[in-house]
Amino acid sequence: MSEPIRTYPCPQCRKLIRWSASNTSRPFCSERCRLIDLGEWASEGHRIAGTPQARDDAPDEDEPDR
Repeated sequence: MSEPIRTYPCPQCRKLIRWSASNTSRPFCSERCRLIDLGEWASEGHRIAGTPQARDDAPDEDEPDR
């Protein structure tokens, strides 16, 4: 008995694609969609929800000036 063909939407363009080892851009349908998504993360267009954290490069109040 063979396994059923699994399809899913590309996270970027929503095109239905097969989940297979031959698709090297998984979970995206193409290298183009993969790079678009990467660019969104790099430009902070995509963010993970949560409370903002203090930046590490800000001086601590407890440290004396150098």
